[in-house]
Amino acid sequence: MKKRVHLISIGGAVMHNMALCLSDLGYDVSGSDDEIFEPSKTRLEKWGLLPDAWGWFPEKITSEIDAVILGMHARADNPELLRAKELNLPIYSFPEYVYEQSRIKKRVVIAGSHGKTTTTAMLMHSLQSLGKEFDYLVGSQLEGFNTMVKLSDAPVIIIEGDEYLNSALDPRPKFLFYKAHLAQITGIAWDHINVFPTWENYVEQFRLFLATLPDEAPVAWYSKDQTLKALMSESKSLRLKSLPYDTFSYTQQEDICVVLYKNKRYPLKIFGAHNLQNMAGAMKLAKELGIEEDDFLRTMMEFGGTARRLERIKGTGKLIVYRDFAHSPSKLKATVDSVKDHFPNKKVLAVFELHTFSSLQKDFLDEYAGCLSNADEGIVFYSPRVLQHKKLPALEPEEVSESFGDGIQVMTESSMLHAYLLARVSEETVLLLMSSGTFEGMPLDFKFS
Repeated sequence: MKKRVHLISIGGAVMHNMALCLSDLGYDVSGSDDEIFEPSKTRLEKWGLLPDAWGWFPEKITSEIDAVILGMHARADNPELLRAKELNLPIYSFPEYVYEQSRIKKRVVIAGSHGKTTTTAMLMHSLQSLGKEFDYLVGSQLEGFNTMVKLSDAPVIIIEGDEYLNSALDPRPKFLFYKAHLAQITGIAWDHINVFPTWENYVEQFRLFLATLPDEAPVAWYSKDQTLKALMSESKSLRLKSLPYDTFSYTQQEDICVVLYKNKRYPLKIFGAHNLQNMAGAMKLAKELGIEEDDFLRTMMEFGGTARRLERIKGTGKLIVYRDFAHSPSKLKATVDSVKDHFPNKKVLAVFELHTFSSLQKDFLDEYAGCLSNADEGIVFYSPRVLQHKKLPALEPEEVSESFGDGIQVMTESSMLHAYLLARVSEETVLLLMSSGTFEGMPLDFKFS
């Protein structure tokens, strides 16, 4: 008999991928959500898994269901969740279910405040290129992989370990539930202030993550991160196998970044110091999985990056346009610095959208001081409508400009921003768009032919 699984909040980016994965495995999959956006809607419809109507239907929850998976956005009073509790059905958060399906596997978890998706993708790309069998969970749709989740009988699973909250039933960080056998931490920079209100509270989550690892577990970590260095020096961390790493040495040859390692040269399709830091850490994990350094770096020569992580937008003629998911101060600065380093003879026009809950908080704005300083021109955009939707206090452009410094322009209308950028770009410009949102749907039709 087929196993029956019901997903509450099936339309989420990762949740709908889990639904597709389980359907491919032959499970009887159902789900509900109060609203489903693209691309989740089309993909669920193609697999025959799109709910007939939006909303919560407790009558769907019956004793024949073998497992209920609770999405992060489902509330504790969700009618379907309450019904599942009444029937004493097995209820799992997404991370708990991933762990349940990978109990007998070697679990590799990539954590950190930034670079998790790219680093996970690097390791996945290398393993796939070398014909290794593995499962995975990654936070973005990657080229060469059908879904963001794969579960099979592979001996290893590669997991992007998010520090955000697990579920409405257990508000601890997701990465605590995977019980990693080996791990990487790319760096620690304060984020998610809505759930981690102080720097000390945020850092504590990574201390708890390290505590979940067994004795002698390998941990790759960026050695120039002073917070990480302090954590790895604590007595409770000394029981772990410490694998510090630094940024690869590299040279720039026209538009090509070439890594120099052990007297060999490896030309890459990607660039940027933060990418080369993350790659160094991924190489440490790959070696723990039996992949030689030269083999790993050769596979990296064909790695093209991930969607919205320093992704070059096509169809812009001679104009170079990149978009990036950067939203935290550390990632924002790293992305701007990388682009300016890669294109030293061009004008870098950097545009950043305040969109996350943290970035739109007045108390957090000062964390962005100097983040755009290496750009030749910097613009910060935010929408008053987003502030209203998130029920946050209004921001004045002068407050934002003062926090960022360096003569940053501030705009609040996407049509005005779009018109300004069209007038400013030229053959000598690199346009860098950074946001976890969409600049309120601003078209990306920038072109200079």
